[in-house]
Amino acid sequence: MPTPQDGVDGSAARIPLLPPAPPRRAAVRLHPLPLLVAAAFAASYHLFFLTPAPSYYQSLYLSLGSNDTAAAHLHALTIRPHLAGTGANALAAAHVVSALSSHSFPTRLTGYSVLLSYPARRSLSLSAPDRDTVHFALKQETYAGDPYEAVSAEVVPTFLAYAASGSVAAEAVYANYGRAEDFAYLAARGVNVTGKVAVARYGKVFRGDIVRNAREAGASAAVLYTDAKDYAVGKAFPDGPWMPPTGVQVGSTFKGVGDPMTPMWASSEGCERLSIEEAMASDDMPGIPALPVSGKDGAAIIQLIGGDVAPEDWQGGDGAPVYRLGPGPAVLNLTYIGNETMANIQNVISVIEGKEEPERYVILGNHRDAWTFGGVDPNSGTAALLELAQRLSELQKKGWRPRRTIILCNWDAEEYGLTGSTEWVEENRAMLTSRTVAYLNVDSAVYGRGFYASATPQLDELLKEASKQVQNPDNETQSLYDLWMASDSSPLVGRLGGGGSDYSAFVQHIGIPSVDLSIGSDYAVYHSLYDDFIWMEKFGDPLFQRHVAAASMWGLVALRLSDEEILPFNYSNYAAELERIVTVAPGYQDGALRINERVLGMPVSLSPLHKSIKEFRRAVLEVDSELKALQTWKIWAPWRNSPLKVRDINDRLMMTERAFTEREGLSGRPWYKHLIYGPSLHNDYGAEVYPGVDDAIQTAMRTNTSKSWQSVQHEIHRVSRVINQAALVLSGGLT
Repeated sequence: MPTPQDGVDGSAARIPLLPPAPPRRAAVRLHPLPLLVAAAFAASYHLFFLTPAPSYYQSLYLSLGSNDTAAAHLHALTIRPHLAGTGANALAAAHVVSALSSHSFPTRLTGYSVLLSYPARRSLSLSAPDRDTVHFALKQETYAGDPYEAVSAEVVPTFLAYAASGSVAAEAVYANYGRAEDFAYLAARGVNVTGKVAVARYGKVFRGDIVRNAREAGASAAVLYTDAKDYAVGKAFPDGPWMPPTGVQVGSTFKGVGDPMTPMWASSEGCERLSIEEAMASDDMPGIPALPVSGKDGAAIIQLIGGDVAPEDWQGGDGAPVYRLGPGPAVLNLTYIGNETMANIQNVISVIEGKEEPERYVILGNHRDAWTFGGVDPNSGTAALLELAQRLSELQKKGWRPRRTIILCNWDAEEYGLTGSTEWVEENRAMLTSRTVAYLNVDSAVYGRGFYASATPQLDELLKEASKQVQNPDNETQSLYDLWMASDSSPLVGRLGGGGSDYSAFVQHIGIPSVDLSIGSDYAVYHSLYDDFIWMEKFGDPLFQRHVAAASMWGLVALRLSDEEILPFNYSNYAAELERIVTVAPGYQDGALRINERVLGMPVSLSPLHKSIKEFRRAVLEVDSELKALQTWKIWAPWRNSPLKVRDINDRLMMTERAFTEREGLSGRPWYKHLIYGPSLHNDYGAEVYPGVDDAIQTAMRTNTSKSWQSVQHEIHRVSRVINQAALVLSGGLT
């Protein structure tokens, strides 16, 4: 198809600024303004009339949604439990490959051999004076009429991946949510955790942090349970959406990212590897035995813990017995023997090659592996990905070709530590950092009601604009934007500092602008036996319209990033966010951080940070001015928008995020290269802004030494330097 710069027959066409001179006998004088307008119209003729504009295909894409397609894919993907490394998960991969290949998208499997963890033997019993010993079954029960009862036997027994093998018999201590501050409270109350079994409820922080916090407090083992206060406040599944009494949340306790045997590098064939023993000895491993139990079993344990009464906010819900701190008299006898073994995982990679800029990538990703059936997590996202692919195939039949290459990725072993996506990013680091425009992640597409989005800030406005074009799945008179505005999420757009999904390697390791989307945000049967198609059909999305909305939003953002000549990035929000964090962060006053100043007499200056943010703001204003000029010229003087000029500004918009990374990474956490966004030190799910500064402040407040406060200042300088680098990249200048 001819490009807008070509003639109708594909030959080069030159559009004169002025028409041929009129015959002398006419003696007509022409005003130049109408001529310029006519020239602009002629130059734009092919763009707007011979080749459909990107907006045409965007509207067409939105019209093609099918809840039947999404439902069919979700049903096929959740017929059996499909944990990473199992044959059932390989079959799920085959379904994804078949669906994508049917659209004539070149599709391949990219495999890795990685260290996964499975249970070999588990037992847990409870004893107390004058009580019979209780032996827990550690089994989730099916319900009458459960259509998945037969295949439920294939579900891997309840366990916590990578927990240390061992046996412990010790008194129980109640540790609330197992946060660092919860164990600090126990220590302040004189409750000795050393050698005991810490009993903590799920919620608030990543399970791996709970077990690690217990280890650092001196506990010999940990038991995690789903408290009815958080997971069973209404009718239990199948009568309602809440967790049944025997439901158990399983999951990984590994705080690292990727294959534990190849930290910082890819698990490619023939690569260097740590031994299994070395990998399991890493500080990112929990280091002590641990088991997850149901709310029913957790309540039985809590009832037999004595000692002082726990604080009010540590108590259970209405009707629950009084929670006490311990230790004892309840004694837990826990055994966990794990099987850490090399297993094969498979990413599915499908490519829709771009026409004008095939070497620029817009990457969409979702993971496939599930702890059980994966009705919500993750296969609502996989179903949305395949429904999205179906629509893109229909666009191709109508003549669409993306300007930039779109890559559809279906990751494996996400549940074990974002393993499939991390290994792929590590293996392709150089190509991805030089070519990727953005990464768009959808883990679980549908949890229930509401719309939630997180992003790196330059994509905020794009998300808002796109959401105005997508219909609210629960109210046909409203847009997704209306639903979003009505939510209580604060801030409206979250940030991608947490380690909760596959965006982590893209943002935190190599600095790719990224997005994470979902309809709804959480659900009670998370990582349990009951996360299946029936739960989704009854409670998550009975009409599968939410799946359609998720695919619509996901694909629309992808189309805008892939098809628009000038990338729809807006760095004004980035500058505003950097300024806001410095202004309102606790402890920041009048440009200086003054913690324990009376003790040490040494304020920590934020002036380098303020100066660098000012430079970044200046660069943002400059690039905004350039973008406005390009948009104006595109309409009135398209000959001024040379391909090289457009390419230059797009590259700067794309590469600015990379400048926020530093080769050495966070102090003590070198895999995390991004100095603006990263996980909280004590909660892998939590997102921190300026994570290195936050880590240093926590250490300084704990140790209160001159050297530790110097480290805080050093981290402030490090952040300032990457912001300066980002300003230079965005402005396209050299010092």
